Amino acid sequence: MDHGGIVYERLGRGEPLLLLHGLGHRRQAWDPVVRALAERYEVFALDLPGFGQSAAPDPDRPFGISALVDAVQAWCESHGLHRPHVVGNSLGGAVALELGARGLASSVTALAPIGFTSALEMLGSRLLVGGMRVATRVPAKVWHTVIDSRPVRALTTLALHGRLRDPGGGLSRLDLAVVTRGSAYTRLAPEVVRYSFDGGRGVACPTTIAWGEDDRVLPIRALARVLAAIPHARQVRLMGCGHVPMENDPATVVEVILRTCRTTPAVPIPDPAPAA
Repeated sequence: MDHGGIVYERLGRGEPLLLLHGLGHRRQAWDPVVRALAERYEVFALDLPGFGQSAAPDPDRPFGISALVDAVQAWCESHGLHRPHVVGNSLGGAVALELGARGLASSVTALAPIGFTSALEMLGSRLLVGGMRVATRVPAKVWHTVIDSRPVRALTTLALHGRLRDPGGGLSRLDLAVVTRGSAYTRLAPEVVRYSFDGGRGVACPTTIAWGEDDRVLPIRALARVLAAIPHARQVRLMGCGHVPMENDPATVVEVILRTCRTTPAVPIPDPAPAA
């Protein structure tokens, strides 16, 4: 994966802090919190490969969670960022934790990360992913009509925000890429629904796992599995928040991130393993 193709925004001065969005999202997901964070840190909001303005790897190249972690690691190395603070939401939360497990983060804040949800809880998502192969055969014009319909937009809003109106008072809309054959979303989604965080390696840096109480995408009961995987992780319940909490309560999300960044490491942080 060509890390040189990652598009990003940079704001502020201080220690580096990376912001990593979720599946099907882009760097603008962090707009509600980026300026407040930039008052204390040098903030880099990335478009993960295949999303926003960052190109996806060629169809014959690896493109999964491990490849995303490799790409972000290579991007950090190419920009001279040594152990930045890393913050991620959903898929981005898993990438953040994997970077922490490699010893490449000064701290990790993961907002509703994938990798802690049981197979039964993911059954609905697995069925949806399985149905995408059929959905991608439907003409785009038909999907535009479906996606723009009020019932589908209401369900999308409920899933993302835990309520029938988004923070702006309107209705969210699915990205057509969700049902576009060969898109980054359709390529990654099967691995996302199968992924489980491997806590055996340990994340040797200050870590916070925060979850929206109203998350309808990944239920908050997954928090109970976090301690088994990352015993020292701080757990935070975000009241009134859905799956993208920085949109619901940006002030609280900023405080959660800042508190994690300010935490003194309780255990030594190992040097990254040399490349094979």
